[in-house]
Amino acid sequence: MLFFLYGGAPPVWAAVENPLSPGQSAPKSSTSGRCPQCHQQNGILPTDLKQPQCQQCHNSNPDLSVKNPSDLPFEEKNPRISREAIVRMKSAETAEGITQQKMVLIPAGEFIMGNNGRGTVDGPGDPDETPLHQVYVDAFYMDLYETTNAMYQKFVEATGHRPPKHWKRNHYPEGKANHPVVYVDWFDADAFCQWVNKRLPTEEEWEKAARGTDGRIFPWSNSFSNERANSPQYWLARGANEDTLGLKGGTLPVGSFENGKSPYGLYDMAGNVYEWTSTWYLPYPGNKVWNIHYGQKNKVLRGGSWYDCLSYGCGLSAPTYNRSRFSPKIRNMGFGFRCAKSLQ
Repeated sequence: MLFFLYGGAPPVWAAVENPLSPGQSAPKSSTSGRCPQCHQQNGILPTDLKQPQCQQCHNSNPDLSVKNPSDLPFEEKNPRISREAIVRMKSAETAEGITQQKMVLIPAGEFIMGNNGRGTVDGPGDPDETPLHQVYVDAFYMDLYETTNAMYQKFVEATGHRPPKHWKRNHYPEGKANHPVVYVDWFDADAFCQWVNKRLPTEEEWEKAARGTDGRIFPWSNSFSNERANSPQYWLARGANEDTLGLKGGTLPVGSFENGKSPYGLYDMAGNVYEWTSTWYLPYPGNKVWNIHYGQKNKVLRGGSWYDCLSYGCGLSAPTYNRSRFSPKIRNMGFGFRCAKSLQ
């Protein structure tokens, strides 16, 4: 039975500027038949990964000459929005500036991790989320925002690191400066975090930063709302469906949902992009359910994204305890990251 502990004073958190400047040192099957085997709990990967439904994640050199959501002009995906609103949004980067990263102090202590089985509010889940257990983490800093294209651009320019494949001439798509960077694998994320003298968060740190200490289901409360996160449900409410979500949906600027913050004030801990962690995908202590994907071959991603219909059938991946796992070499339009830093 899933239970929650309430009481006590609200957690204390503090936003601080980046401790160091960059460079200072140096899924479940869907009703439409997509991925019916490889993303079921105990499914075996099919031998033919050249099927169209597999190419998003399993094509090592995708044809990016075809338009993807990150490249589409905003007005193509949102024809109902007025021209004046589009002009305002496109000029936001110069009028309001580029979003600057800050870090939030997550205090040391225990928190409730996982669950004892999902209920009706959070939708179907996997046994890998069980059992519910108490975990202690030391105090650490966590990025307030997901890493943006503009932040990643500085890294690419300073280090010569490969840019995401959908960037043109080593530059992110127009108007996407404050959107989370995508098409980055675990190694890209790890390299960026090291460059800014940080690191990727552990899975335990990530869940505490998203969930706090009261065992809540979503970063904001125990009730889901499609207006608090950039999730598939956000786009489905705006006319998309499971087959058109990839074209009509997309990332949004980090920090777009003020009412979707975590107990510590972090933005986008549900939705926008899945976030890489440093943790290998392994069973929780006390979990007896076998899973072929466990082991030091897949890294854990957390948080859900705007585009989850491929593996979740447009189900809920927004709960704070939702787990996903992929090879650290995978890059796609729904994967990004944020960094953490130990107290020293």
